[in-house]
Amino acid sequence: MSQQADNLFAERVSIEQVEEGNSLAPKFGADGLIPVITTDAESGDVLMHGYMNADALRKTIETGEAHYWSRSREIIWHKGATSGLVQHIVEMRIDDDQDSVWLRVNVAGNGASCHVGYRSCFYRAVPTGKADAPLELSFTETEKVFDPKEVYGDAPNPTKL
Repeated sequence: MSQQADNLFAERVSIEQVEEGNSLAPKFGADGLIPVITTDAESGDVLMHGYMNADALRKTIETGEAHYWSRSREIIWHKGATSGLVQHIVEMRIDDDQDSVWLRVNVAGNGASCHVGYRSCFYRAVPTGKADAPLELSFTETEKVFDPKEVYGDAPNPTKL
């Protein structure tokens, strides 16, 4: 964790301080990351789930734009820096024990947040109440908002399998 991030976040000293106090004292996991759920500020739709390290959280707070930690590339990434689909924060919340973050955002451009081209990264539904294998996913979005090859070129997909 950088010195700058250390100065921004309070030390965790008690349950009362963390759960009922007004100081930001995030709890990062053993891997140095805190999970983040990002939703559309107007519709409430879930756009994506990601992670932040202390520096990404600090940059997000300072700029008002979402920055995440890419676990596959092992770098901080400014969401939309390449595509132009920047996530502008309307509101940032932290949960009761300060170990997860919720961002409500407006997305620049066409409003997409998924590198695959869909609006949301959660574009498939998993059937429940069934034990049949293999499970068949159903698409909740049928049209891509943008063509990833036009936006990102032929760069390899950053997701590790």
